[in-house]
Amino acid sequence: MFLTGLRCTVCSDAYRPAPGRYVCDRCGEVGTLDARYDYAAIGRVLSPDTLAADSERSIWRYRPLLPVGPDVAVSALGVGGTPLIEAERLAERWGVEQLWIKDEGRQPTGSLKDRASAVALAKAAEEGAETVTTASTGNAAAALAGLAAGTGQTAVIFVPETAPEAKVAQLLAYGAFVMLVEGTYDDAVRLCQEAVDRFGWYNRNTGINPYVGEGKKTVALEIAEQLGWEAPDAVFVSVGDGSIIGGVHKGFRDALELGWIDRMPRIYGVQAAGSSYMVDAWRNGEDLTTKPPVSALTAADSISADLPRDRVKAMAAVVETGGGWVSVDDDAILEMIPTVSADSGIFPEPAAAAAFAGLAEVVAGTQEGVPPVGATDRVVVISTGSGLKDIRGVMRGIDRTGAVPLPVRPGPDGLDPDEIAARMEQWLERLKGVTGDPLHG
Repeated sequence: MFLTGLRCTVCSDAYRPAPGRYVCDRCGEVGTLDARYDYAAIGRVLSPDTLAADSERSIWRYRPLLPVGPDVAVSALGVGGTPLIEAERLAERWGVEQLWIKDEGRQPTGSLKDRASAVALAKAAEEGAETVTTASTGNAAAALAGLAAGTGQTAVIFVPETAPEAKVAQLLAYGAFVMLVEGTYDDAVRLCQEAVDRFGWYNRNTGINPYVGEGKKTVALEIAEQLGWEAPDAVFVSVGDGSIIGGVHKGFRDALELGWIDRMPRIYGVQAAGSSYMVDAWRNGEDLTTKPPVSALTAADSISADLPRDRVKAMAAVVETGGGWVSVDDDAILEMIPTVSADSGIFPEPAAAAAFAGLAEVVAGTQEGVPPVGATDRVVVISTGSGLKDIRGVMRGIDRTGAVPLPVRPGPDGLDPDEIAARMEQWLERLKGVTGDPLHG
């Protein structure tokens, strides 16, 4: 293993990796830790050439860059390897040279959080922990529950009572022990932290466990590799707790440190207007160590957070790359679901749709102080989760288009040519309002 230590993102104090070491002693929970590696040694065993010859398609193809020793079994943790899909119609719609979508909805449990849970479960096994716990609005919980079902480890999940029914169903189906918390996501986090202290369970919580971001960074390594090690100009990421965007930043930094890419992309963080802690802090120049929580309320449950736990890494991802923070309202988020689906074939949940809505806002120039995205830019949007995660949210977006199925009677008499033609014309007009082009080019 090439992991050399952990460093606080606030005060830079260094720590040796050890069981139970999650955050900085001096800074507390705001002092999230960054995993450090021996890049010179990694460069001697891992390169674009060795990766090109490797048939392994999961995140473990980057194992020297992950904090898990070589003796830990990972065969049941085969996540990653999702496609990077060029979306030409969306690129034309938003006036950028090229647009790719990294479709994380194709992960085993339907979200990017599978990457984080795979590394957390492997690390728990390395430390001899049999029970792993997390608090989540749904996706991280499903990822932990689903992968733990494969490894035989016990998953204990804390979710707020407002979590979408489909996400809770996943947890129960996978055999996780589920606690439905009467309160918010942040209430669930606090209760989970108390359980870790009381029962000694392995803590997978985002923004607490320093290794979950290491799993998430593999999405950036894959993007860079899939683009032939030529970094895009801009990457758009929806943000709740901040761990995904922090991981994206770390993955590109790893690739730059190793000389696999020659520059960093601008990273844009997108938040729902009802959960805009990071946007407000960036615009107002506020201190992340003292800024109080907000009262988050958004239809995009996966990015709803009163106090982003990985806020220091999240802010660094944007500031250090010359990107920007973008706020989008729930109407824009929900309306983006049928837009993206109809023009790309990729089906985002509300939280994932927020990143697309953020790109649309930036190219329209509506976000003051945010660096522009122009006609020559090559852009990647990370679609973090499948629309199947939150069908109620998706239907709210579809309802805005006015689209409804046409009832027909069985048999040939049910197919009236004039009625079918009229209804299809109405459907095309509605679709034109969603996509801008009823025939999609």
